[in-house]
Amino acid sequence: MAGPLTRAQFDAIVEALAVVLPGRSPADVVLKHHFRDHRALGSRDRALVADTVYSVLRRRRFLEAVTPSASPRELALASLVKLQGFGIGQLEPITRGSERNWLAELKAIDVESLPFEVRADLPDWVIARLRTHMADDEILLLARSLHQAAPLDLRVNTLKAPRQAVLDRLEADGTPAVPTRFSPIGVRLKEKIALNKHPMFLDGAVEVQDEGSQILGLLVEPRRSDMVVDFCAGAGGKTLQLGAAMGSHGRLYAYDVSDKRLANLAPRLRRSGLSNVHPQRISGENDTKVKRLRGKVDRVLVDAPCTGLGTLRRNPDLKSRQTESGLAELSAKQSAILEAAGGLVKAGGRLVYGTCSLLEEENEAIVERFLAAHPDFSLVPCAEVLARQGIEIPGCERYLRLLPHLHDTDGFFAAVMQRAA
Repeated sequence: MAGPLTRAQFDAIVEALAVVLPGRSPADVVLKHHFRDHRALGSRDRALVADTVYSVLRRRRFLEAVTPSASPRELALASLVKLQGFGIGQLEPITRGSERNWLAELKAIDVESLPFEVRADLPDWVIARLRTHMADDEILLLARSLHQAAPLDLRVNTLKAPRQAVLDRLEADGTPAVPTRFSPIGVRLKEKIALNKHPMFLDGAVEVQDEGSQILGLLVEPRRSDMVVDFCAGAGGKTLQLGAAMGSHGRLYAYDVSDKRLANLAPRLRRSGLSNVHPQRISGENDTKVKRLRGKVDRVLVDAPCTGLGTLRRNPDLKSRQTESGLAELSAKQSAILEAAGGLVKAGGRLVYGTCSLLEEENEAIVERFLAAHPDFSLVPCAEVLARQGIEIPGCERYLRLLPHLHDTDGFFAAVMQRAA
């Protein structure tokens, strides 16, 4: 930033941190409501506030270790100086007492001298689980990739435009973008824009969807005549991807337990131009809507509720909002959902289980338990499914294991299973 930070800007940062840090609700929701209540903040000031809040959330453990009392004020100052590149002189208008001396000492701290857990900036219970299958050096590489802001990826709605046409239009509009590394239907923007005002977004030619999420959808490989169920559809990113892959033919059910999430799907569905999607609210995995399709479905996708630790680049507050006790509850829910979803699959049909988690308890362990209990299902190597689509991803042979430090996507896991004919 060129000039000094004003007191009003700093006060706005501290005020926002004070409402976000308790973690009672997701940070993006709290920040959205906060900005709605503070309409006098200009767009540049809102961007500065949001950048600083997310910087603090990404490196909260580190900042709490190097600040005297970890107050919102201290965390803001430490982030601005140590993480965001502000000079101490730029903070002259807002520092007081001995803060300048403390900030000078902070600037000189060698981060590499701090304990591993602080450098990784992950909860102890997460580190302990990662250590069961990763060395500390790799955990640190993973953690550092999670400290970065995620890029903005778009999925091209191939019913409305080919990928090259989208790239050409973005280039013409002064928004440079590149094809995604693995997904044949993805575009990565080189800088973030107000996408919700762009004609291609308004027309449904593109949707925001991380490349990793797109690859999970590609594992379903639906055919035009299939009956498909997206078991945990949420706001429908992968539902829309599957509908487009089916050419708007066949029948695609989008199940979710949340009316609000399905309501968020409605405008996206209208923009997409799809006519084969049928959103349905269910009360749970044993809903009668689920039971009536038992043994009748060609493809079932389970993007299971999980800790979301693979999305820490976007949702860094999950590090403090998720807990070890919550993990056990999630694992039980994941097994129950997979059990119900597996019951829908017809003979010869496919079941895809996925999460955006980094933990084996939510991933391999769930799948292996399911396969042990259901000998009529067998694992299909993910590499085999992707190869048919011209995709090769290092380290994703048996299972899909996407990691931000290796693949530059959100962290995703997936397994493809087939029911015997």
